[in-house]
Amino acid sequence: MGRRYFGTDGVRGKVGEAPITPDFVLRLGYAAGKVLAGSAAASGPRPAVLIGKDTRISGYMLEASLEAGLSAAGIDVMLAGPMTTPGIAYLTRALRLAAGVVISASHNPYYDNGIKFFSADGNKLPDEVETQIEEQLELPLDCAPSEQLGRARRLNDAGGRYIEFCKSTFPQAFNLRGLKLVIDCANGAAYDIAPHVFHELGADVIPIGVSPNGFNINDGVGATAPDALVRAVRANHADLGIALDGDADRLQVVDAQGRLYNGDELLYVLVKDRIATDGKVEGAVGTLMTNLAVEQALDGLGVQFVRANVGDRYVLEQLRERGWQLGAEGSGHILSLDRHTTGDGIVSALLVLAAMKRSGQTLGALLDGVKLFPQKLINVRIAQGADWKGNAAIQQSIASAEAELKGKGRVLIRASGTEPVLRVMVEAREERDAVYYAEAIAGGVKRSIA
Repeated sequence: MGRRYFGTDGVRGKVGEAPITPDFVLRLGYAAGKVLAGSAAASGPRPAVLIGKDTRISGYMLEASLEAGLSAAGIDVMLAGPMTTPGIAYLTRALRLAAGVVISASHNPYYDNGIKFFSADGNKLPDEVETQIEEQLELPLDCAPSEQLGRARRLNDAGGRYIEFCKSTFPQAFNLRGLKLVIDCANGAAYDIAPHVFHELGADVIPIGVSPNGFNINDGVGATAPDALVRAVRANHADLGIALDGDADRLQVVDAQGRLYNGDELLYVLVKDRIATDGKVEGAVGTLMTNLAVEQALDGLGVQFVRANVGDRYVLEQLRERGWQLGAEGSGHILSLDRHTTGDGIVSALLVLAAMKRSGQTLGALLDGVKLFPQKLINVRIAQGADWKGNAAIQQSIASAEAELKGKGRVLIRASGTEPVLRVMVEAREERDAVYYAEAIAGGVKRSIA
């Protein structure tokens, strides 16, 4: 059977609508417990699963449902409370647990939420394991005998453990003294974590987006709304600004001049730094959306570049397959597999700062000569399951744009894996061409199926 619930980043949707309902999440917890840890329950000590969440109001409800489902499957539960997605990945591995679960919809608004899983080694679940969970969901919900039910307890030092891990990824020879940093936590999971990391390494920290109320996650702040960071950097005459998203697996950086650097550019900076320290980087992985200018710049460094499907899980798959370490998405998911098993906004920011320290250069100087091709991205909301690939009018508008842009740009159309949206992206040497053809295609989609 095909996957019905899992997208590119777990199960996600609007709270109160299938599948993000208390009854489904309870069944999901039970099914995941049976698949991820059922065999361990029969052959050894009772397995345990760690649950963390971001700051959405719905997190309380979904946490309770997951806990009940896992307990019914005979799995012990540890509750981390508000914790970043990469923090749960780290703690799951460090505490030798059977699995980790994050309740978060990442960069989405507060009224969405989702469930994503990490295996015992801190990696996102492969597609085949998610398929097994979906198959288990089709079976009746059962309950272990009372003497075999799972217990629950709170992991009180989760934040402190993770803060120390983040700090350990920054070179011992360096510190951040003398730097004024604005840290934007998006009113999300990192609100009581990220400021401490940078402060304890010596920086003068100005935190914003650190007053979550259950409804303001990603609302006008964070990596998906970097204007707030740009304003704060300028107003405070800061050296640098760091923006995370709601679950802190994305990163955007702003320099003292208010210039924004995305994941494509930061990947180039990290590759360049790794060459300076290790002498060579065999290859790096981006996505179908990665700016062509970055691919060309990496080629100039003698670094092979491979494009994966959009989604950090697919970047990760390519890195593992090739034995490489560095990959990224333009949205700010950055992977450095010798530092962490998954994308981590805080750790990535520390790697960027270390590159600047080592080189003695600003971000702008590190990216000298890398001029991004203009890209225009338009998100068009469509009906769930709409057949955009089979629509003749849409395909004609795409073909027409590709013919006009041949040799001077490219077109990428893809359905979001996390929401009913068609992403229309056009990249061209001239900004006016990118805007014109993106709007033409998006208009055709709206007229045809939106």
